Amino acid sequence: MTVPLIAVVIPVFNEEAVLPQLFTRLEALFAAQPGCRWEAVLVDDGSRDGSAGLIRAQAARDPRFRLVELSRNFGFQSALSAGLARTGEAAAAVTMDADLQDPPEVIPALVAAWRDGADIVRATRRTRSETGLRRAGFDLFHSLYGRLTDYPIEPNTGTFGLLGRAAIEAFNGLPERHRFFPGLRAWIGFQTADVPYDRQERAAGQPQQSFHRLARYAMDGLFSFSYLPLRLLTYCGLFVAGMGFAVGLFFAVRRILGVETAATGFTTLVTLVLFLGGVQLIGIGVLGEYLGRIYDEVKHRPQYIVKDAGKDRR
Repeated sequence: MTVPLIAVVIPVFNEEAVLPQLFTRLEALFAAQPGCRWEAVLVDDGSRDGSAGLIRAQAARDPRFRLVELSRNFGFQSALSAGLARTGEAAAAVTMDADLQDPPEVIPALVAAWRDGADIVRATRRTRSETGLRRAGFDLFHSLYGRLTDYPIEPNTGTFGLLGRAAIEAFNGLPERHRFFPGLRAWIGFQTADVPYDRQERAAGQPQQSFHRLARYAMDGLFSFSYLPLRLLTYCGLFVAGMGFAVGLFFAVRRILGVETAATGFTTLVTLVLFLGGVQLIGIGVLGEYLGRIYDEVKHRPQYIVKDAGKDRR
């Protein structure tokens, strides 16, 4: 039987402090799993530290490691797409973060589930190490996302997981620019399995994903996989219109019946104007989010530009 090639795709952005540990643990993993051929595709997403140099040096020492260097910082999702597009003839690809919160030691369990017939294997978090505002934000997002979107994802899943060859080809064929990997992984279908694990603390350094980036990532997940914001605008418009009609009918009936009505005054008028104006501005903002994504799609700019792909010049 042919020994399958497994590619480990890892986006990297300013991870100089953690890369030596990542290399060591991946080398140990590769040595302990002789039933597979291994390749680590590390995508440098415009790092401003020495990450690209460390990966290049590691690739020179060990040909199982490969550097894909982007021309600037395009974002985690674009870097992940660049790595998956360069898995070559790999039978499967493991996707993970570089900070070692997703432990490489879980990869054999992912591969075992794939060998058992799953085309997509999701690593589901039993526990996670984040605390404070970041933890509250993650918990809130995962609790709400499944209720708001048309393609719900498994709670407590993220990038960490495995895609078989058919799933890789399906993912690479998706043309959209605003990418939310867990949502796209759920959308393409295929037989899926779950492997539980405990998410670790960062091995070194500070988180590279700012609160602003995480918020934009959450919005991409919502607006890319749900029409609910637009539907809520419709429902809100119908509710306001119904309330306005009911109030107007109430005063008209009182006038017809000759019942004296007190003047509502300036305060009531201002309150109604501000309320309706706020609803309209919210509606314009929601429409702008969808319109902005449409604008990005029709420009057909590439998701990323590769500066150097090592031995693979595609």
